[in-house]
Amino acid sequence: MNGHAAVTDDVLDLYRELILDHARSPRHFGRLANATHMAQGINPLCGDKLCVYLSIDDTEHIDAISFEGSGCAISVASASLLTDTVIGLSVDKAETVFSAVTKRLAKGGVDEPNDLGIDLERPFAKLRALDGVREFPSRVKCATLAWHALHSALHQDAQPATTE
Repeated sequence: MNGHAAVTDDVLDLYRELILDHARSPRHFGRLANATHMAQGINPLCGDKLCVYLSIDDTEHIDAISFEGSGCAISVASASLLTDTVIGLSVDKAETVFSAVTKRLAKGGVDEPNDLGIDLERPFAKLRALDGVREFPSRVKCATLAWHALHSALHQDAQPATTE
């Protein structure tokens, strides 16, 4: 095995561990008191259900976010990574990240954090851990469910977000 393959395998192992860590110990899990926005998300194919709660301040920034619900490890990990990524962002920047992440996962887009004007110190780079789901098209819906719920919450859409 050459050095490049070993590094790639090591990176994949780290990403798998990151997904498992966020699935086992999701960040920002639970109902958010005093949420200003919320949306439900449902993946009818595998039964994932979640609710995203946001608190958007007067300057149109996400000052708090949480989620609750149940689903597979990828769905929960993606929701957890989402909360870490968008907290503190402006609504417009969160929409940009939503578009980039869903494009990257569904179509294999390769937008990098600095292309989006995202501070590289933010946990955006950790979202690459979700890239592996592209190998399994049915799992892309699990990974994007929370992102669609975020989008619905930002637009105060009363209908549950779905992956269909």
